[in-house]
Amino acid sequence: MSVRTDTVAPDEAGVRLDRWFRRRFPDLTQGRIEKLLRTGQIRVDGARAKSNTRLEAGQEIRIPPLGDPAPAPSGDAVSDKDAAFVRSLVLYEDDALIALNKPSGLAVQGGSGQTRHLDGMLPALARKGETPRLVHRLDRDTSGVLVVAKSASAAADLARLFRSRDVKKTYWAIVLGAPRPPEGEISGFLRKSAGGAEGREQMNLARHGDDDARHARTFYSVIEEAGRKASWVALRPVTGRTHQLRVHMAELGYAIAGDRKYVCDRPTPDALEGRLQLHARQIVLPRPGGPLTLTAPPPPHMVQAFAALGFDEAAFKGDPFAGMDR
Repeated sequence: MSVRTDTVAPDEAGVRLDRWFRRRFPDLTQGRIEKLLRTGQIRVDGARAKSNTRLEAGQEIRIPPLGDPAPAPSGDAVSDKDAAFVRSLVLYEDDALIALNKPSGLAVQGGSGQTRHLDGMLPALARKGETPRLVHRLDRDTSGVLVVAKSASAAADLARLFRSRDVKKTYWAIVLGAPRPPEGEISGFLRKSAGGAEGREQMNLARHGDDDARHARTFYSVIEEAGRKASWVALRPVTGRTHQLRVHMAELGYAIAGDRKYVCDRPTPDALEGRLQLHARQIVLPRPGGPLTLTAPPPPHMVQAFAALGFDEAAFKGDPFAGMDR
């Protein structure tokens, strides 16, 4: 494995450098991270850094050879089956980026127990010897539009764009119950903890000033309702915190169907048992010649849920958040 450079994604802003590494390389010990930092093999934007350095979106992290094949397999390490699979996910491609329709259940990056992930398949999309780079992420069980950059310079540009409020993201979700009011804003502070099942990372409500507390803001709008048992909701995250939409809807009292981590006390209709009903429907990127709109069709399990609940995709017209998300 050779030296590589990764770009800090917008939702990784504020993460400690050592934690950033451990998420990507679960077998990398703290002692080895410290040694790599002391010897200057790990660098941030070309400069030496410490383990407690807080990262900023768009920064370039130098990753030395680690002897771990999972994070950056070479192009010939991608199986023919996975190469064909990842190519089938392409929604759009130009000189700077590739947009993919990530399926539900596929992890974006490797981690504990994750041997098959999207990042490991990206070498199959290499152009001119350069492997695409992640600039943002989706939860494993969230489907939809995922943008990857085709070069280091494009990754830096896209990371800056994603951390601005100029990128418009629209998610579709099926939630339990019928939210009241039918549209609104959810705003507050969140922080990560290890309080989830088996000590896994989980987001919890926090107060301004709490350690590691970060502000999170989401707009929501109900598109259709199935009586009072479930609703099709459009969501727009203004910030990009981990699990933000899932936490916000659960705290509002209308959890996203299929979410086993962030729940509410409403019953789940039989038609919604199983997978998480959350889909990154659309990303609109501002560009000099006009905005680029990237749209992903919903996954099969959401299509089935729409049919069972009587929702019609044609009911989604225009931008339900026009004028709201500023």
